Amino acid sequence: MMSSFDSPPVPGRRIISSEFAQRETTYGGARRRASLVVLVLVNLLPLVGVLMLGWDVAALMVLYWSENLVLGFYTLLKMLVVSPLGALGMGTFFVIHYGGFCAVHGLFIATLLLDEGIDPMPGDPWPAFLVFPQMLVNVVRQVLVYAPPDWLLAVAALYISHGVSFVVNFLIGRERDELNLSQLMAAPYGRIMILHVAILLGGFAVIALGQPLAMLAVLVLLKLALDVALHLREHRALAVRRSTPENVSR
Repeated sequence: MMSSFDSPPVPGRRIISSEFAQRETTYGGARRRASLVVLVLVNLLPLVGVLMLGWDVAALMVLYWSENLVLGFYTLLKMLVVSPLGALGMGTFFVIHYGGFCAVHGLFIATLLLDEGIDPMPGDPWPAFLVFPQMLVNVVRQVLVYAPPDWLLAVAALYISHGVSFVVNFLIGRERDELNLSQLMAAPYGRIMILHVAILLGGFAVIALGQPLAMLAVLVLLKLALDVALHLREHRALAVRRSTPENVSR
């Protein structure tokens, strides 16, 4: 008598070995490990700024805010890759909404830590909802007034880090096959809520303690730990999704 475990394969269905399933459901491989290594190295650059270049909590907080802009850039790029035509509409909405979200966030940090007299709207407002991207542009301009060259290098490194992940995970690793426009557009908000709430709380604690060097270093390491955890969670979830029978047989 044949047990249910010995049932013959269903025609047209690929048989997935346990070894293959384990490999596919694990976030691994040389390309993906490379993106994680780059992420860690780039996140350690602010530690150099703190220990050797005299960065204070304002430099760290504004740098971490600027990473939201990097994330928004690559999110829009991913949307264009997944659906060039669909991204024209949803991408425009994303630029307006996410741009306004980052503008308000950045204005809060800039007025609190850089200059309380910063004016987010020094000129005539742009038409309708374009006022939100306009506010973001103005906040970025104000931040650049205070930004030293070494800080700008750290921002450039963030673009490289996210760019490596975009190429090796989203393009070569084909994570683009598992995501639609709505999922891509929503992803940055969740990251901001988790990561930046923790960073803001940590930053306020550092300020309250007088910005000792050790606490600034702890803030950098806190951000690194959170970033690695979020990175691994995101890509492991996509690896598991790709390993399902319906996706493997595509």
